[in-house]
Amino acid sequence: MTDLIRSGLEKLDAESLTELLSLAKERSRSGSREATLLPKVGRESVLVPSFAQQRLWFLAQLDEGSTNYHIPLALRLRGGLDRTAWQRSLDRLFARHEALRSVFVAPEGKPRVEVLPPEAGLPVLEHDLQGRPDAEAALLDLCHEEARTPFDLARGPLIRGRLIRMSDAEHVFLLTQHHIVSDGWSMGVLMRELSQLYRAFAAGEDDPLPPLAIQYPDYAAWQRQWLSGERLQSQAQYWRDALSGAPARLALPTDRARPAQQSFAGASVPVVIDADLTRGLKRLSRQHGTTLFMTVLAAWAAVLSRLSGQDDLVIGVPSANRGRREIEELIGFFVNTLVLRVDLSGEPSVSELLERTRRTALAAQEHQDLPFEQVVEIVKPPRHLDHTPLFQVMLAWQNNAVGSFDLAGLSVEAAGDGLDQVKFDLELSLGECDEVIAGTFGYATALFDQATIERQRGYLLALLRAMVADAGQPVGRIDILPAAERTYLLEDLNRTAAAYPSDVCIHELFEQQVRRAPEAVALVHED
Repeated sequence: MTDLIRSGLEKLDAESLTELLSLAKERSRSGSREATLLPKVGRESVLVPSFAQQRLWFLAQLDEGSTNYHIPLALRLRGGLDRTAWQRSLDRLFARHEALRSVFVAPEGKPRVEVLPPEAGLPVLEHDLQGRPDAEAALLDLCHEEARTPFDLARGPLIRGRLIRMSDAEHVFLLTQHHIVSDGWSMGVLMRELSQLYRAFAAGEDDPLPPLAIQYPDYAAWQRQWLSGERLQSQAQYWRDALSGAPARLALPTDRARPAQQSFAGASVPVVIDADLTRGLKRLSRQHGTTLFMTVLAAWAAVLSRLSGQDDLVIGVPSANRGRREIEELIGFFVNTLVLRVDLSGEPSVSELLERTRRTALAAQEHQDLPFEQVVEIVKPPRHLDHTPLFQVMLAWQNNAVGSFDLAGLSVEAAGDGLDQVKFDLELSLGECDEVIAGTFGYATALFDQATIERQRGYLLALLRAMVADAGQPVGRIDILPAAERTYLLEDLNRTAAAYPSDVCIHELFEQQVRRAPEAVALVHED
């Protein structure tokens, strides 16, 4: 089950750059975007998808039946579950957020949004496995079935649940959303509101949540109006300049040849940066005016540079894209992807690389409003089926936006955190947790073996330790190989000496071989 169910708590798209946002707070809070409240649009008019929704709809048409853009959540609930209050809470969430009730129709080939009625309710299938000797195997089958079931974007709903009773005191709840109506930040909103609703309904109280000022379709309409004219041209010009001449692909050595069409099958290894190193990284970051995210980004870029032999790297970074107060409490597809180009040319020192990375990250944050899909159209990178455009590696920095799940009378834990799909070759997902930096290192299994990724994890940790120890040293000269691997590469692989009979001439050895295998080919030249 662990290998099958990805908890939304650990989803790659739990996108946030909290520290980076804090550095740019003045921009997002006092800039022109905050001058007026978002207007509401009449529901009698045609509702348009956001730019991000439009792109995801288009991708879904190319790959009908795909489950690559599902956001799964799996929870194990122990204790006395009030199933009536639980379903009522889910239905209220469904009614509260129009994004969850959105479907996408295209009668003339151009998508538009329709919103299902609030009383439709969130569909939940119930399964009773209590008392069955094969309960865990049956649970695994249900998880397989849920993971393989696609959504119909035109019919919806694009969120669904399964409540699986293991016993009277234990349930497993599976919740699946399509990314076109949700994202990682939305998972935090959903879990927080579900907790509040369940506590109230289980206690016989009314809905405690305040009404929402706007809905996602209002944001989508505003986005298209706001991002136009001079503002659009300014953002577009920044990305055109920033990514001009950028390498189309990161040439990482792989364990297998890249398949002709990208495979999304993936796995992950855990990453933990211990408390001592985390404290050192915080100190280094303070000294150089960077965030922890920027410091780790610089280090990972340096590792990727070593592996690829490239000093011009492009790394994708998810950004929550929640710069307005009105949308912070909405469920919807807001996340944007920033494309960060890190320059390692000229043998920079640790300090110099940190400064370059800081400037790059802040500039990208200043121009985060242009949707990634439009950046792709502006840059027009070469398109290939075997890899993603612009970048093939991603760094996601978690801010624990999901938080704890507090349900009255219930103990709640993630039912699984395995990663079995990736969208990129490599996906490093990290965040602060209990004084350490921890997360996962996801990888495409079509390209890499687990042992390779574990070695890359070791390179990253070694480089981070070296950066903390001496910020003045050239990054390119930092030794990141462990002693055993260095010995293997430099000595074991070059140990070619072999026993050789010293009392026999070469022509005599040749004659011996002829007698042993007279029909074997002795020499081949060209054809």
